[in-house]
Amino acid sequence: MSAQPTAYVVDDEESIRSLWEWLLASNGIAVRTFASAAAFLQAYRSGDAGCLVLDVRLPGMSGPELQDYLRREGIGIPIVFMSAHGDVRTAVNAMKGGAVDFVQKPFDYREALAIVRRAFERDVQERERTARRAQLAERLAALTERERGVLQRIVEGKANKVIAAELDISVKTVEAHRARVMEKMAVDSVAELVQRIIGFSLMEAPRG
Repeated sequence: MSAQPTAYVVDDEESIRSLWEWLLASNGIAVRTFASAAAFLQAYRSGDAGCLVLDVRLPGMSGPELQDYLRREGIGIPIVFMSAHGDVRTAVNAMKGGAVDFVQKPFDYREALAIVRRAFERDVQERERTARRAQLAERLAALTERERGVLQRIVEGKANKVIAAELDISVKTVEAHRARVMEKMAVDSVAELVQRIIGFSLMEAPRG
C-alpha cells in the first residue's frame, strides 16, 4: 500500500487534469490523473492512502456510478466531486451517499487545495478508526466463551454476585474471569472497559 497520500483526479478534460497536476504538485501534494473511471480502477490499489477527486460527468462509468461501485466493493477512499454549475444537485446527492465535499467548476485554487487536504485528514481518521476496530476485534476474539459472558454482564453494570448467580459459578471465579478480561482487553478500569466496548459497538454500527 502507498504510504504517501495521493490525490487521484478523474476528469475527461485534459486541461482540467493538467490544472490539477500543476496545482497539487506545486503545493507538495502527490497527484495522479485519469481520463476515465475505468483507467482509475485499473491503476488504483485498494488501501492506498489519499483521496479521489472525481468529475460527475465522465465517459462510460459516471462519477456517481464509480462512487457506488467503490462502496459496494468496500473501498473507502474519500471522494471529492467536481461539478459544473448544472451538476451541483448531483454532487450534493453524491455527498449524501458518502462523498466528503465537492468542488464547483471553475474552482478557486485555495478552496480546492483546502478541500483536498480535508479529504486527506478524513482518510487518516478513517484509517485510525479501522485500525482501532481491528485491534478491538482481535482482543474480543481472544476471549473465551465464559469470559465473553462475564464481559457482557460487566458492560450491563451487573455486580459480581449477580454475574455469579446468572452463570452458576462462584464469585471468586467471576473475579478471576474479570481479571483476565481486563488483561486481554488491555484496560485498567471497568469504566475504560465499558467505554471501549461501547465504542466498538458504535464503530460496528452501519453508518448512514
